[in-house]
Amino acid sequence: MTPALPRVTYSNVAADFTPLHDWLDQAMRVFRIDVLGRAWPNIVNGRQDVSGRAYEVYSPFDRELLVARLVEADKKAVKVAVEAARAAFPGWSGLAYAERVEAMRRFARALEARKYQLGMAAMFEVGKSRLEAIGEAEEAVDLIDWYCDEMERNRGFERAMSRAVPQEETQCRLRPIGAFAVIAPFNFPVALACNMLGACLVAGNTAVFKPSPGAGLTGSLIAEAAKAAELPEGVLNLVCGEATGEILVDSPGIDGVAFTGSHEVGMKIFRKFASGAHMRPVIAEMGGKNPAYVTALADLDAAAEGVARSAFGLTGEKCSACSVVYVDRRIESAFLEQLRNKTQAMKIGTPEERATFIGPVIDEAAVERYEAIVRSARQVGRIVHGGNRVRGGALARGLFVEPTIVADLPCDHWLNREEVFLPFLSVQAFERLEDALALGNGVNYGLTAGLYSQDPDDIELFKTNAQAGVLYVNRRSGATTGAWPGYQTFCGWKGSGVDGKGGLGPWTIPRYMREQSLTLMHVQ
Repeated sequence: MTPALPRVTYSNVAADFTPLHDWLDQAMRVFRIDVLGRAWPNIVNGRQDVSGRAYEVYSPFDRELLVARLVEADKKAVKVAVEAARAAFPGWSGLAYAERVEAMRRFARALEARKYQLGMAAMFEVGKSRLEAIGEAEEAVDLIDWYCDEMERNRGFERAMSRAVPQEETQCRLRPIGAFAVIAPFNFPVALACNMLGACLVAGNTAVFKPSPGAGLTGSLIAEAAKAAELPEGVLNLVCGEATGEILVDSPGIDGVAFTGSHEVGMKIFRKFASGAHMRPVIAEMGGKNPAYVTALADLDAAAEGVARSAFGLTGEKCSACSVVYVDRRIESAFLEQLRNKTQAMKIGTPEERATFIGPVIDEAAVERYEAIVRSARQVGRIVHGGNRVRGGALARGLFVEPTIVADLPCDHWLNREEVFLPFLSVQAFERLEDALALGNGVNYGLTAGLYSQDPDDIELFKTNAQAGVLYVNRRSGATTGAWPGYQTFCGWKGSGVDGKGGLGPWTIPRYMREQSLTLMHVQ
């Protein structure tokens, strides 16, 4: 039985996690023996399915460590999964919303019972640090509970409208749509999967869930929790693999897509769905550039810590990672010194080490992109810290790179405009905050942004003008990262989203539903 352990979130960074670390030291050894390397089939209509190509996943922090044996679902398996989701839709959507909420709360409790397993799975398949991974598993549980609470607060999203005449009664109600493809990314394989699945299912839809190709272990544990919660067969189906996603999106039986990933792929899905006989919903979060701004009246210690944590947590492989920071020229040198010191203190290592903050990047392609980015930055900028692949010693078999800070890039350099999804931070000096905001806004993305200043006028300027769906001011735990369900919504503007609404908040569930007006005339 798991002992009572301190709760991990993305904000309680000062808590004493010694009891958790002590317990994980033992639990991870057992997890290696009992869970890693097992074969995990896909789950279609409540049953195991091995139709497709078998493949293996290895850990990014040890390329010789087998994490899981999985199956890339073929066209036949995807077709059966979609048919199962469609067949389950009438019964699931026909339940009273209170019955669906009850079932989804069982799902949340099943996830909660497995949260340390889910966290450890994320450590091994993504290379997350311990606190990042356990925090993500905690968030997944909170997400399901939050959406259940929202369904109850809104009474199933039905409300009475005005009456034109006394005998007329009209309701405005939101109705579920059908069978969704839920396509999750590698970087938050538990939380982002449960974010999309939670809202999708509690709204009354069914799902064919495709995790990132390397995240089939966490995906399988989520499907296992759904079975333990006795969700009806076909409500949540699991299909793994790389090509599986395109097959799924191409399926004519899919009524909508929930996607988290790159702007390029998200827009490709959006355009495909917009070109059909009628528009099917695409709910997408598609990355960001996430600028931070540090003014002359900032607390530099808090700013340096918040920027470093946001830029280099999860090795920069977060859609909300800060990858460019605009600093008042008068304090640039002082800020850079503190930022460099904070970054140097961040331990690079594996999740088996409790002090690790920065783990590996996800694959060899990410290492190659990192090295190309550093070469580009060296040509016209100044590397302040990092810039190298980490080789040798205990990290020799992993995909480790140094967190990298570059200064003096031209303001219009592509590294100040494009998402890099790596531990790379550009520092840009400014004379006026207005000009820095114009540069930060002048990109295709609009996910998160952060400000450090004690000046009320700076704060008001930022609040009024920053073009992003998630804003943070003077946040030590993360300049642009750390959203939590019920506390911060997570909405992408411009190229970061598709509809101006996001997850984790009060407008999420309606994205998975469609409006219907019902008028009843009562006969006298």
